Amino acid sequence: MSRNKRVVAAAAVAFLAIGASACGGKKDNSSGSGDNGGGGAKGGAVIVGTTDSVSSLDPAGAYDYGSWEIVDSVYQKVMHFETGAVTPTPDAAKSCTFTDPKTYTCELQPGLTFSNGDPLTAASVKFTFDRMLKIAAPNGPSSLLANLDNTTTSGTGTVVFHIKNPDSTFPSVLATDAGAIVDEKVFPADKLLDGSGIIGSGPYTLDKYTAKQQASLKANPKYKGTAKLNNSQVVLQYFSEPSALKQAVKDGTVTAAFRSLSPTDIQDLKKTSGIQVLDGTGTQKRYMVFDAKVKPSDQKAVRQAVAQVIDRAGIAKEAYDDTVAPLYSMVGNGIEGHTEAFKDKYGAPDTAKAKALLTAAGITTPVQLAYAWTPSHYGAESADEATTIKRQLEATGLFKVTLSSTEWQQYQKDEKSDTYASYMIGWFPDLPDPDNDVAPFLTKEPFLGTGYVNPQILSLLSKEQGTTDKTVRDQAFAEIQKIVAEDVPIIPLWQGKQTVVVRDGVTGADKALDPTMFRFYELGTK
Repeated sequence: MSRNKRVVAAAAVAFLAIGASACGGKKDNSSGSGDNGGGGAKGGAVIVGTTDSVSSLDPAGAYDYGSWEIVDSVYQKVMHFETGAVTPTPDAAKSCTFTDPKTYTCELQPGLTFSNGDPLTAASVKFTFDRMLKIAAPNGPSSLLANLDNTTTSGTGTVVFHIKNPDSTFPSVLATDAGAIVDEKVFPADKLLDGSGIIGSGPYTLDKYTAKQQASLKANPKYKGTAKLNNSQVVLQYFSEPSALKQAVKDGTVTAAFRSLSPTDIQDLKKTSGIQVLDGTGTQKRYMVFDAKVKPSDQKAVRQAVAQVIDRAGIAKEAYDDTVAPLYSMVGNGIEGHTEAFKDKYGAPDTAKAKALLTAAGITTPVQLAYAWTPSHYGAESADEATTIKRQLEATGLFKVTLSSTEWQQYQKDEKSDTYASYMIGWFPDLPDPDNDVAPFLTKEPFLGTGYVNPQILSLLSKEQGTTDKTVRDQAFAEIQKIVAEDVPIIPLWQGKQTVVVRDGVTGADKALDPTMFRFYELGTK
């Protein structure tokens, strides 16, 4: 979920897989009856403060975290990720399976309706996906469906997805909010819906919405799905500054705060009585990227020497007050197939080893290395991160680092045009699948400029994308991570933690901190 058109287009590359998989029906204990959903909601209202912004309430135009917070709450999908799960399961569907490598067939639950009473049928699902691809909104998620050829129906309860290439990750794509089902009687077929009168079949309805101020989500009594609501209402209060959000949770204006408090604010709130700060595994990642077409990054020994001395723990502490965790490989912590390839190869930061690498390659020190970063897109702490990296490298005596900063719009163009020898980049994957952590970076046409293509990695990507066999995929990802640690086109630096701050009396915050999406329905009150 990088929420950037370049990243979006690249993420779709990861889905052009070869293979087939199947997803079984619902478990008996999650049949999706009304009692499990809005009709069975318990508890009072929870007020959640956030600095996130909303770009669109229409799923076809929404591809940022703030928008997806509402989309994920109001709309339902054929498949979804249950709390804590990394494998998608049916939601609006009762079963889904690959009937052949390029045909994915889903049987819908009977009796589904939208919150306004309109029936949700196979025609609704077909309309949704046809519409998404037709509108192809520039800031929307249609590129996630790049491998979808067309959608057909059989009767009112069967949906058939025809994909261009066999794709083992397609069920996971359907579980993203690119698959949010809309009411064909409400949403126009060829343009985005104006205003806030959105209708879905998810656990909540959007009761009221004032842009940049507040969104009120009320339990949907017609909801049939797997989510069990622990509250009757969630009010999202939007703040423009983290400092204002911090003050709101301290004085009780909001009962919970999620995305994004500064590291300093989080440390202060940890000392405040009546308030709990909970951390969970996040998916946001940060990398130092090299462009092998630009000197001195064209020399592997230079890249390896940087990898040998970079101190991830130091970056986490000095720039982020340990609100992020060191990352030692492309595949994120907590994701299937993760290894610590960089730690295995380089161990602890070691200046002597780095010097030996440069000496063996005949490289004169100090190496003149330019490092670029962008000042606002990744938050104020990115300046501290850039200066920490400069300080670490120069402290070895092996490097002389020149920093430069460029605003995001131009930065994206520059990193693709071989302007930077090395630069900062962030990543927020769309899927909890290791493929989405490696393929967009390492294909023939990656979303960012690295000047790096490795035929062995391309072969391994094809291999893992073409099977659902866990052993085969894990072996492929392990080898990919090992090659990246050897060649160092990219250095993984850190992975973010998700943090939620709640006042005493709020329950379920630990479950709400799900890596795929914050689960509002898990929050309750005593």
